Amino acid sequence: MRPVILWFDFVSPYSYLAHCRLGELPADVTLDYRPVLFAGLLDHWGMKGPAELAPKRRYTYRATHWTAKALGVPFRYPAGHPFNPLPWLRLAIAAGATPQAIRRIFESLWTTGEDPADAARLAAVAKELDVDEAMLAAPEVKDTLRRNTAQAAAHGVFGVPTFEADGELFWGADSIGWLAAFLADPSFVRNPEIERLDRLPVSAARKTG
Repeated sequence: MRPVILWFDFVSPYSYLAHCRLGELPADVTLDYRPVLFAGLLDHWGMKGPAELAPKRRYTYRATHWTAKALGVPFRYPAGHPFNPLPWLRLAIAAGATPQAIRRIFESLWTTGEDPADAARLAAVAKELDVDEAMLAAPEVKDTLRRNTAQAAAHGVFGVPTFEADGELFWGADSIGWLAAFLADPSFVRNPEIERLDRLPVSAARKTG
């Protein structure tokens, strides 16, 4: 079996779409689901999220709607977006970050059009997953999410979803094909041209501040 880490946040529609495409991965892949706080990664790298730029927000919503249609998967934006994913991320961790729990939470958030901030909806999903809601405030659950986010940043993860295989990162729902190619033949990533690109100097940089 070949281990692959999936760094993700439920707030990301691309994380949901990547989850819908996991069947495209080789059968011998074992996934390690690692919930992270996307906002924490944005803060770490000094970036804005796609929903924080009005034109990009509009484009992202349209593009993900089209992609879901093309994939033939159920998809509907929640009642408000972006939303606070913290309770849902903690719920996933409290449920053991199992494939079944991850799938149920994604479906609740990205196929119903309901409000992620609805406490009754969160309580209902927690009950389905046999999780005591009090666990969402447990120090060990909060610490796991913080640790996951810090580890993701330390590994070079800057966005979600990101797959990690043998130390290589593959960002985005559309990177699954590249990941599968790498798993079949590492030379798709480890070759002289990629090594040259990794060392490519910066010729010019825009002024900031």
